[in-house]
Amino acid sequence: MSAIVIADYGVGNIFSVFHAFEAIGANAKVVTDPTELRTAERLVIPGVGDFSNCMERLSSLGFRDEMLAFVETGRPLLGICVGMQMLFDTSAENGPTPGLGLIPGTVERIPDTGTGGERVKFPNTGWAAVEPPVEDSWAGSVFADLSPGEAMYFMHGYVPVAAAPQDVLATFQFHGHRLTAAARRGNLTGVQFHPERSAKAGLSLLARFATL
Repeated sequence: MSAIVIADYGVGNIFSVFHAFEAIGANAKVVTDPTELRTAERLVIPGVGDFSNCMERLSSLGFRDEMLAFVETGRPLLGICVGMQMLFDTSAENGPTPGLGLIPGTVERIPDTGTGGERVKFPNTGWAAVEPPVEDSWAGSVFADLSPGEAMYFMHGYVPVAAAPQDVLATFQFHGHRLTAAARRGNLTGVQFHPERSAKAGLSLLARFATL
């Protein structure tokens, strides 16, 4: 079986993710044939840009059904940025647009103002510290080797809002608002930031995913 399969459905920074896994010595493979997901030990869904376009590409190229079948096997899956957002029920971006429906919740536009009433930049681009919502809740997750407060690189205009608080794995502060940085449900993990662009901390997260 292929250790880590990165789904290339024509959207996203596929090769940046591949080179990040290559940098940590992980056995990763970029695939354009969705049937190759059947022999993957782990699956990565990257994604950037428009949610509805990403979902349309997944469906039209046959990745959607193969991803749903993969999840049923219990093997680890990592969604990155829009790849994380698509794990949820729906997105408000050009929507409502249905997602994969694997984690209950919606994807909403980031707040237009901070808690002090100040206007904020859209989209959100830059570094932010990520924190566990509950102390010691990172044990056994992709964050297991990281300390609270590690900085990750974000680039997004929308963010997931999980229906169940226990599905939130990490949060970050955005102009006074506490937003979702990562989610986890069973064998599914999603990160809103880009670990492949988050220096040593991001590579540590990918290395932990490679050993789940």
